[in-house]
Amino acid sequence: MKQELQADILVVGGGLGGVAAALAALRAGRRVVLTEEYDWIGGQLTSQAVPPDESSWVEQFGVTASYRRLREGIREYYRRHYPLTEAARAKRDLNPGGGHVSRLCHEPRVAVAVLESMLAPYLGSGTLRLLQPYRPVAADVDGDRVEAVTLAHRDTGERITVGAPYVLDATETGELLPLTGTEYTTGFESAKDTGEPSAPDEAQPDNMQAVSVCFAIDHVDGDHTIDKPADYDFWRGFRTDFWGGNLLGFRAPNPRTLEAAERTFEPNPDDDPLAVVGDQRRGGGDMNLWTFRRIAARRNFTPGAYASDITLVNWPMIDYFLAPVIDNPDAALHLEKARGLSRSVLYWLQTEAPRADGGAGWPGLRLRGDVTGSTDGLAQAPYHRESRRIKAEYTVVEQDLSAAVRGDKGAVSYHDSVGIGMYRIDLHPSTGGDNYIDVASCPFEIPLGALLPVRVDNLLPAGKNLGTTHITNGCYRLHPVEWNIGEAAGALAAFSFERNLPPRAVGDDPALLAEFQDRLTAEGFELRWPDVAAY
Repeated sequence: MKQELQADILVVGGGLGGVAAALAALRAGRRVVLTEEYDWIGGQLTSQAVPPDESSWVEQFGVTASYRRLREGIREYYRRHYPLTEAARAKRDLNPGGGHVSRLCHEPRVAVAVLESMLAPYLGSGTLRLLQPYRPVAADVDGDRVEAVTLAHRDTGERITVGAPYVLDATETGELLPLTGTEYTTGFESAKDTGEPSAPDEAQPDNMQAVSVCFAIDHVDGDHTIDKPADYDFWRGFRTDFWGGNLLGFRAPNPRTLEAAERTFEPNPDDDPLAVVGDQRRGGGDMNLWTFRRIAARRNFTPGAYASDITLVNWPMIDYFLAPVIDNPDAALHLEKARGLSRSVLYWLQTEAPRADGGAGWPGLRLRGDVTGSTDGLAQAPYHRESRRIKAEYTVVEQDLSAAVRGDKGAVSYHDSVGIGMYRIDLHPSTGGDNYIDVASCPFEIPLGALLPVRVDNLLPAGKNLGTTHITNGCYRLHPVEWNIGEAAGALAAFSFERNLPPRAVGDDPALLAEFQDRLTAEGFELRWPDVAAY
């Protein structure tokens, strides 16, 4: 049976960008339909099980007010509901996991609870309709406008068609772009097209970043070894020229130097999680794999509450780069192979990984599918670092923000900024056989022009599918930037709805653009990085 719905704004995809987009439109008084194909909203923060990657200044500035409310909501949830020690409860910048990758490492389901609480008033009032689990399967297009999107229930196949004057693509891989005929690109652009120092001579559309299937583990008494994966022997022997050893091993390239470096791994170290400072300026933090993405530090909780730390495995060895999973007819096969790689990594850790005492394996490592909300123990969704990207009115290129290119000038300042972000250009090994590409970047802005497709009038990107290149996607893909992109897209759609204008008209009219930017500022957006001086 096919149902029909109508909304002011349709947001397809309930990841961080999608939730932020919906919230912005709802705050502006619009009726919104939001869809999500997995059991949890939140995307990379929840169903993909990736703790937030953020800039060194996140506790002071550099994110929108609503993203800050999300972060503080996560901390408050722990304070209200978890048996924290008094010292942990009193710490203003509580990091529940004491992980080194971020100043806020936490269990995914806590973020789900906070995100749901942010949407709850609008669900209660009926201004928001959440369709879950639904994925887009078709679109009705009339010339340069998207009229409606048809969605299918993941489990039953039931179809719902939603019409809306403004449609936002917040899917993880830009699923609406081919469905609507919106012009897009994938993989590496060529240096002759973009002028980027790190780009190849010729375009490589099938050369995309690795996809990863994350999982959570703890370490307790007993033997929790999983069944040997069917493809374990393949992965156990797999190696590539630039890795420095077998993929299943603690030796892997340092992303910033490309020199092979030995990681350490020791479950439940005798450390003080309250003393950990997650700061990317001090290094990537991945040399100690257990604490790298630890999401629950047992010593932050009252004695006995947690039998073990819980750590999130999103390590170099689970990066699947044998083939792309976008615009590939065998995508499902390769996603299953990526899951097989993750299972093989766990089995290797349990049975063969070298220990400091000369032994092999930690059979006490226990897969925590309850933490990731899945039946097979792995994350519900694969972690997609790269999406299809719109061909935009403005494309952000490496030389806009590379520290090597820009130097003391800092990143390009855009007249149409709708937000800011900061992260190194961080590209993982790719399906074309490339090693890491890791480039220091300047704190950057998000131009409105990167949200505007070159042709389609009423579709906006609300995540990693905006107008970046393969290279600049490496710093625009992180949690707070994705949230800012989505929130800006939702606000732009609502602003355009009020005036019955295509979004590009806002970018074309200086008076409208100034009015829109004023609205963003009033909503708690930061459009420029602070330039602090004496006064």
